[in-house]
Amino acid sequence: MKKIVTASVIAAAVASTLMAAAVDPAKCAGCHGASFEKKALGQSKIVKDMTHAEITKALKGYRDVPGFGHSPAKGAMAGQAKAYTDAELEAFAKTIGK
Repeated sequence: MKKIVTASVIAAAVASTLMAAAVDPAKCAGCHGASFEKKALGQSKIVKDMTHAEITKALKGYRDVPGFGHSPAKGAMAGQAKAYTDAELEAFAKTIGK
């Protein structure tokens, strides 16, 4: 019973952290998986294995740097990242990865 309560508390904390971030992780799931466990289009890094700093750098790079991440996903990622501020991307990055 104690394990169930602990797991429930952890799940609630993760859910509230994700809700606090402006970025909707459901928009990511189609390509990256519900737990960020997939390589998007079979090419990207697995996001759950990246550090928070790497995720932040990648999201800001897609948003701000022309030609960043030379891949078919560039356009999709740039379009997603452009909707958010630095603070929103940083907060989201802290909710996923290592």
